Amino acid sequence: MKIDWAALGSVFGVSLVSTIGLVGLFTLGIVALAKQEPAASESAGGSAGGSPAGSAALARTGAYACFALCAAAVAYGIYLIVA
Repeated sequence: MKIDWAALGSVFGVSLVSTIGLVGLFTLGIVALAKQEPAASESAGGSAGGSPAGSAALARTGAYACFALCAAAVAYGIYLIVA
């Protein structure tokens, strides 16, 4: 039996990069959801970047976008395995 080490290394590299990317993206979504609560409870005068409601909505939208990208990547991986 002959092992194609180049192909094995390529699969390992792609798996490692995609795993780190997905975990990082999911972490960004969790952080965005955590930032949503303090942004929603701030007073209007304490925020330098705009209204607190807008900041909370932006954080929630960013979190949902991160989670949607994670779900899309997982669905694509399942598609590659099945097809």
